[in-house]
Amino acid sequence: MTPTAKKPFRWGKFFSTVLLWVLLLIFVLPFVVVIIDAFKTNAEIMDNPLALTSQPTFQNFVDAFNQMNYMSALFNTVVLTIVSVALIAIASAMTAYYVVRSKSKAGKILFYALIASMMVPFQAIMIPLVTIYGHMGVLNSRPMLVYLYIGFGCGMGTFIFHGFIKTGVPISLEEAARIDGANLRQTFFLIVLPLLKPVFATLVVLDVLWVWNDYLLPSLVLTQPNQLTLPLSTYSFSGQMSVNFGPLIASLIMTILPVLIIYIFLQKYIVEGIVAGAVKT
Repeated sequence: MTPTAKKPFRWGKFFSTVLLWVLLLIFVLPFVVVIIDAFKTNAEIMDNPLALTSQPTFQNFVDAFNQMNYMSALFNTVVLTIVSVALIAIASAMTAYYVVRSKSKAGKILFYALIASMMVPFQAIMIPLVTIYGHMGVLNSRPMLVYLYIGFGCGMGTFIFHGFIKTGVPISLEEAARIDGANLRQTFFLIVLPLLKPVFATLVVLDVLWVWNDYLLPSLVLTQPNQLTLPLSTYSFSGQMSVNFGPLIASLIMTILPVLIIYIFLQKYIVEGIVAGAVKT
């Protein structure tokens, strides 16, 4: 019986593995530090933020829950996220369907305009946006914030849906539906929309992470205490002269925990939907 040949050592694979572990530690370390500091007093955090505490306390979470009015902020964030993401997904799917099936110049112009809008950073139009809508007196309202989220989110949504509809939705199904007497609305909602579930899941996960964690846009639109979202409420622990680090760190954990749970359960759909939609247009 001939002995099996020993596989040569692959230095490239070794260094790649080491690099991946180093990157993993770099990305995970800030989260570990945040979790550790959430159970420490301000004095312990200031003394050594990386050290473990011998007397963990939950008082930071209690103070954060009360001071940031957590339940009200959670309700505002949940409602805002659900409404915004649902409207973005529906509007993006309908727009992409029109662009793919219409074959008109107007559809192409609309599609390329939406793609171009993705290249414009929000900071570049932030001041003009607040100035114009502020003079119109329509700021400081949740519907206005939802309207802005739809405008800023439909570009990417349309792009993702466009590729999937173009290659993954057979037009023969729509033709058969029309022969059976279905109109355009029935064809879209009963035939096309159910086929878009993987892309819907991807877009929902991405937009939930965006809307839920967004601080800048709500800070420009919402000013009333009863309208604040979770990211805005975390600012209540920062004063002019000092920062209450313990409750602040605890509030950050309480803010990201719900959406983190959603992401863990739906993360597999992100790659599937993006791969399905990322085709040449």
